[in-house]
Amino acid sequence: MVAGTFGCWFRVGGARPAVAGRVFSIIPTVVQTSMSRSQIALLGLGLLLMLLLYVGLPGPPEQTAWLWGDPNVTILAGLTPGNSPIFYREVLPLHRARRVEVVLLHGKAFNSHTWEQLGTLQLLARRGYRAVALDLPGFGNSAPSKEAITEAGRAELLERVLRDLEVRNAVLVSPSLSGHYALPFLMRHHHQLHGFVPIAPASTQNYTQEQFWAVKTPTLILYGELDRVLARESLRQLRHLPNHSVVKLHDAGHACYLHKPKDFHLVLLTFLDHLP
Repeated sequence: MVAGTFGCWFRVGGARPAVAGRVFSIIPTVVQTSMSRSQIALLGLGLLLMLLLYVGLPGPPEQTAWLWGDPNVTILAGLTPGNSPIFYREVLPLHRARRVEVVLLHGKAFNSHTWEQLGTLQLLARRGYRAVALDLPGFGNSAPSKEAITEAGRAELLERVLRDLEVRNAVLVSPSLSGHYALPFLMRHHHQLHGFVPIAPASTQNYTQEQFWAVKTPTLILYGELDRVLARESLRQLRHLPNHSVVKLHDAGHACYLHKPKDFHLVLLTFLDHLP
């Protein structure tokens, strides 16, 4: 177990925790004033022995899961193993698990906590999806990593994280800055993805039309109507993906999922529910 500086316990690696505890019942004792001094002394000694025994008992195990927001959804947090650990938050499906699993990246001003605050993690769990939100290197609770310097290194880092967390049939949600990770991964490992949801991602200009054509992954291109720079630039390139649909969220800016969360969640769930 590792204690985070932010006051929570989290687990390292992919093992899932079980939280248990011990309940101690303290029963008040009534001492009558008619007792003799020897009886009172013996009673006092007995209470002292009980106190020492109580203090010597092992405490409850360290807490490895805690509740946020929806009281029915447990959000786990942890670090992937290895020399460049990545912090993540994870929810498991509340009901019958669906086939795909959702991996949520983030933009420059955000981290994995954004998807918790927005309620996306909780919503996906209620809908039957396992979901994992990552802190990219240098953001949130993930330390900077030398792997992130190169395009190949970023793709390998993301591939390793998915492998360490045993993510199967991944659908990758990639807003803004996270395109620097998602697009290199898409170009090299798109056969590992069951779906792709780019939200005005960065670095689309680094790839050719032919490279996009080669990717057959079902793709939902999302962007905000008021994002007139990165959204338009990325859309020009992403339209070359052969198996894509496009959704524009009205009256929403670059972080359209924050400006129109209900619309964003509806569109995302519709896409996920209809994947083969």
